[in-house]
Amino acid sequence: MTVSTEPAVCHRYELQIKIEAEREQVWKALVEDINCWWLTDFYAVGNDSVIELDTKPGGRCLLESWPGGSWLLWYTVQMFLPDQFAIYLVGPIAPAWGGSTVSSLKVMIEETANGSIFHLTDARHGRINETDPQSYQDGWARLFNDCLKKYVEQAS
Repeated sequence: MTVSTEPAVCHRYELQIKIEAEREQVWKALVEDINCWWLTDFYAVGNDSVIELDTKPGGRCLLESWPGGSWLLWYTVQMFLPDQFAIYLVGPIAPAWGGSTVSSLKVMIEETANGSIFHLTDARHGRINETDPQSYQDGWARLFNDCLKKYVEQAS
């Protein structure tokens, strides 16, 4: 048996994306249409996975499932505030992906005069190496700027 101890580290990242669409459209895409715009490079259990965001109490939350029976619970919903266009999520990151780390995520959509602003805050604590923060930042930017924004603006 091997035992090692490493100090826990905290990292916080914030992302804001201007989207030329009404807040309600962005919210619908996030909550109901997530599988339509999710980045296929992010699939972890199979190339033809399905991504769903179940926001009901006791629901499975942000889940990737594969027709062969495999699945990955990305995040559970900690708080769902549809009247404020906000979701709080918590997700563990396993050692196979660099953890043990926990990600506390807040997603909020703000209404503006010309559309909306998508806000994401990701606070992680646990085992975080030097390259992890940039990797997380790049991943979130690709997923939400290149995919969600594009999906919503093309539908407008």
